Amino acid sequence: MSRTPSTTTPTWHQFERKVDEVKPSKTDINYLVMDYLITNGYPAAANKFAAEANIQLSTDLESIQERVEIRTAIHSGNIQAAIEKINELNPQILDENPSLHFSLLRLQLVELIRSCTSTPDGDISPALEFATSQLAPRAPTNPQFLEDLERTLALLIFPSDNLAPSLAALLDPGLRKDIATRVNEAILQSQGVNKEARLRNLVKLRAFAENKARDAKKDIPEKLDLGLVSDAPDASSGNQNSSSNSNSNENSTSQNGASDTVMTTNGDIDPMIS
Repeated sequence: MSRTPSTTTPTWHQFERKVDEVKPSKTDINYLVMDYLITNGYPAAANKFAAEANIQLSTDLESIQERVEIRTAIHSGNIQAAIEKINELNPQILDENPSLHFSLLRLQLVELIRSCTSTPDGDISPALEFATSQLAPRAPTNPQFLEDLERTLALLIFPSDNLAPSLAALLDPGLRKDIATRVNEAILQSQGVNKEARLRNLVKLRAFAENKARDAKKDIPEKLDLGLVSDAPDASSGNQNSSSNSNSNENSTSQNGASDTVMTTNGDIDPMIS
């Protein structure tokens, strides 16, 4: 008896078959992972991975740790300390990037406003003095600077529990993260290396190619899974293991005493590894 369409063993889609034929080497994958850990500032994880994969670190752990300390300062709202560390590392980074410098100063103003408005009778004069001395002279040089400064100062007028979305975004921790990412990229660029991990570029390129193929009505599977998230029934246990690994990374220490606590601070786990 011939098989009906419902019982016929399905054949692989041509696209899936071609994907399966691509066999990246373990060495290439290891170097992609190492590049990601170094670029995104996880010195303890990079040191441990280098030992386990038997590959050599392409940079010293101290230079990674310097970026981690700057990122940690920004994430914690200590912008003045971050600016000082950046200038100690390379004063030209901010001198040659006025937009980034202004963004850091504006974030420092946000932190001052956050502090002075945290109590009903808080003194707003430190925030006003900082805006006058540090941001006001720079604002006329760029229309966007002036708009950003005006919007930031509006935080002093409206109650923090009833802000418009554009103002509420200034107090959201996501702003710290965005600025920290820009700073990390600027430091890497000043050191003459890629400012973004190759692995992240590959993921972006893959998404771009898929979108182009779908726009062109190419015959590709309806869903293309990267394989980064398990669809198995025990995925929840996998997530628990991932959480356990994150805690392990948080407590791991490299040879120079650097730890990757920033990976899990305030739940701020990098989306590429979460």
